[in-house]
Amino acid sequence: MKKLLTTITAASLAIVGAASAQTQGVSDTEVLIGSVNDLSGVFAAVGVPATAGANMYFDEVNAAGGVHGRTIRFIVEDNGYQVPRAMQGYNKLLNKDRVFAMLLSLGTPMNEAGFKLLDPKGIPNVGPLSAAQSMLQDPIGNKFTGFSSYYDQVQAGVTYLVGEFGGTEVCSMYIPSGFGNEIERSSKDVAETLGITFAAETTHKPDELDFVGSLTKLKAAGCDVITIGLGVRQAITVVGTAKKLGWTDVKFLSTSANFLAVVAAVPGGVTEGLYAASGWVDLAARATDEAPAAFIAAYAAKYDKPAGGFAMLGYQAAQTFVMALEAAGPDLTHASFIAGMESLDYYDPLGDTQITYGPDDHRGVDEVVISVVEAGFWKVITRK
Repeated sequence: MKKLLTTITAASLAIVGAASAQTQGVSDTEVLIGSVNDLSGVFAAVGVPATAGANMYFDEVNAAGGVHGRTIRFIVEDNGYQVPRAMQGYNKLLNKDRVFAMLLSLGTPMNEAGFKLLDPKGIPNVGPLSAAQSMLQDPIGNKFTGFSSYYDQVQAGVTYLVGEFGGTEVCSMYIPSGFGNEIERSSKDVAETLGITFAAETTHKPDELDFVGSLTKLKAAGCDVITIGLGVRQAITVVGTAKKLGWTDVKFLSTSANFLAVVAAVPGGVTEGLYAASGWVDLAARATDEAPAAFIAAYAAKYDKPAGGFAMLGYQAAQTFVMALEAAGPDLTHASFIAGMESLDYYDPLGDTQITYGPDDHRGVDEVVISVVEAGFWKVITRK
C-alpha cells in the first residue's frame, strides 16, 4: 500500500509540474511577474515608490519561503511615460522573460497599448497604476484594478465642490490621452448632470510647464471649478501659477494621479487648497494608526526614504497578488490565478478599506475619498 501511495503521489506531482510547465513564468521554484512602469518620466514620483513598495512585500514573502514553494521575481521595465518605450518593455517581459503576469504597470495609454500583447495570451494585468475605465475594457477576464476610476473620482469631486461652494462654470486642463480624456469627459458629464455649464478646456503636452496663457483663458471663461488631468509637476505648477496671477477664488480638483504627499508638501504653501478625489486615504493622514505606522517604519528602514501613498499602494497590490497565488494552489495556471483573484474579499488595515473581487467584479475598491491640502498635508474631507 505504501508503495502504491508513493507511486500515486509521484504521479500527482508530475501532473502538477507538467501543468505549471505549460504556463509561462512559472517553474517549480519561481514565479516571474513583470511591470512596465515610469521610473524616469513625468509620473516617476508614482512609479518609483509603488514598485519599491511591491518589492518590499515580495522580499518579505520570499524570506518566509515564497508561495507554495515558489519565490517571486519582480522584473520592472522603465517606460519613461512613453508608449514606444512601454511596448519595448512589454515585448521583453512577455517574449524574452516570459512573465506569468503584469503588476502595477503605469500609464493609461501604455496599458492600453500593452493589452494588444497581453490579451491574446490571457496574461493577467493586476493593479495598474491608472484609474482609467479602460483598464477593465473587454476582454475583462484577465484584468483586475485596485480602486475607483478617474471618471467616478471627477463625478464625486465636482459634485462635492459645487454643492459646498456653489459655482456654475466647470472647466478642465488635461493631457489629451486616455488618462486626460476621461477626466475631461467626466467633467462635461457631471456639469450636465448638475445643470451647470462646462465652460472651457485646455490641452497640454506631458512635459509642458508654462500655463500662464491657459489659465488666463480659463479665468476669462469664468471657471469656478477646474479639473486637472496632468502630470505631477504640472499640477503643482498650475496651482502655483494661478496664485501668482492672483486667481484665488477658483477650486482646482485633481485625481488619484496627483494624490501624492510631495504635492501637498511643496514649500511655501504652493498647493494649499488643492483638492483631490482619489481611491484611498492618504498614508500620512493615518500615520499614527497601527498598520500605517508599522509600514512607514519598515519602509524607512529598508529604503531610507519616507513612505507615501503610492508606496502603500504598491505594497497592497503585491499583497493582493500573493493572496491570489495562495488561493490558486500549487497547480498555478492563469485560470487558477484568476479564480484566486475572484475569490478575494478582505479588510486591509493598512489602507483602511475593504478589498473585494468576484467573477463579475474585477475592481477591488469602489470608494472615492475627497481630500484637500492643508498645512502641507492631505486632509480627508469626505468618503463616498
